[in-house]
Amino acid sequence: MQPSTAWRKSSYSNGQGDCIEIAGGFSDVVPVRDSKDPHGPTLTFTAIAWQSFITAIHTGELPTQL
Repeated sequence: MQPSTAWRKSSYSNGQGDCIEIAGGFSDVVPVRDSKDPHGPTLTFTAIAWQSFITAIHTGELPTQL
């Protein structure tokens, strides 16, 4: 990622620091990182895979809390 990459926190952030950030501005991939470790590893998903993940969360197919 470029140093100027704009990251944004999940709108579902619970205020406890347990959240992710995604970077916008990429047409075919979605970079994701742990907001508590901004200099740590970044996972990159295809846009299709990310949308499938989000859909599974919204439909309840995947739990939002462990």
